[in-house]
Amino acid sequence: MFQSERRERHREAVESLLSTGAAYLCDADNRPVAGTALRPGLAARFRMPAGRTVTFTDLVRGEVSFASDDLEDFVVWRSAGAATFLLANAVDDVDMGVTHAIRGEDLLSGVPKVILLLEALGVEPPVYAHLPLLVNAARKKLSKRRDDVSLGDYRARGYLPEAMANHLALLGWGPADDVEIRPMSEIVEQFRLADVNRAPAFFDTKKLEHFNGVYIRALSTEEYLRRSGPWLGERATWPPERTRPEVLEALAPVVQEKVRTLGDIGRYVDWLFLEDPPEDADSWKKAMGSEQAPAVLDDAIATYAEAGWTPEAAHAAALALAERHGLKLGKAQAPIRVALTGRTVGPPLFESMVLLDRAEVLRRLRNARARLGASR
Repeated sequence: MFQSERRERHREAVESLLSTGAAYLCDADNRPVAGTALRPGLAARFRMPAGRTVTFTDLVRGEVSFASDDLEDFVVWRSAGAATFLLANAVDDVDMGVTHAIRGEDLLSGVPKVILLLEALGVEPPVYAHLPLLVNAARKKLSKRRDDVSLGDYRARGYLPEAMANHLALLGWGPADDVEIRPMSEIVEQFRLADVNRAPAFFDTKKLEHFNGVYIRALSTEEYLRRSGPWLGERATWPPERTRPEVLEALAPVVQEKVRTLGDIGRYVDWLFLEDPPEDADSWKKAMGSEQAPAVLDDAIATYAEAGWTPEAAHAAALALAERHGLKLGKAQAPIRVALTGRTVGPPLFESMVLLDRAEVLRRLRNARARLGASR
């Protein structure tokens, strides 16, 4: 839209090139046409000077040279009556006072054309810096058709803007002290274009996830809950009327320590608000496949019908249960966890289970025991 609004300015630049002989008119078959006045049906091409070596200093790649004899005359004005991107971009940059052109290395080959074009217009070119391309795990250039490159998608999955910005800032560059996770103000202070690496930069989603987890853990509980709102509200998998804010607040510190994205929060707390725990076939098979599982569930039903209803009491009861069955605590609590939460992984079991009513805990334990009995 901006460039289309500047059509007359672009036309003026092309007419200047035509008037000095730096450009020429041509027809649809690229045959030169006499004259210097733009008119419908004719295009204008920049006349590439012969025998020139175009040399410039790129802040990332150092001195770069191109031979003009390796370059062809190129279109600056289309027969439809509009400037090409290269001409429009060069003129707009000049008019806006752009001093540094910083872009991807895939645009490096176009620089000699722009330099010669600006020279013909009597304008100094900007300083250039061509950054390394971003590549995926297969070391192929990131593609919007093949790779996950939408910032909106990352935001929707619960990546924090500050974590993404921190990660992006380190693609092709790193601070001298090797401290990667740091405030943007420090990154800005330390960043130098001359320190950017020439090699392709790997967009590492696992590293981004790690960064995001660190930033989430650094939030205050209040801010964490505020930012988690969409995933605990309109995007939640449970009916909104079943949400208990006091439960979310009580679990916030422990869940905040475990999640890597805000989108992960649901699977850590959904079981507290669903009528029945979510079903995960792999978790059920892993926890309920042992010979001790039925006896552990029977014991848990009897134990938690009488145990004190605090995290400490629930933990002590589980330790005693494990000892009675000759199991380590992790093995003993696995069937209990899956019976209550539906998954083998989640928030600390004893701190979270007491947030359910005792009656609900016993109901879920009995349901799991009945299901286990029916499957054997």
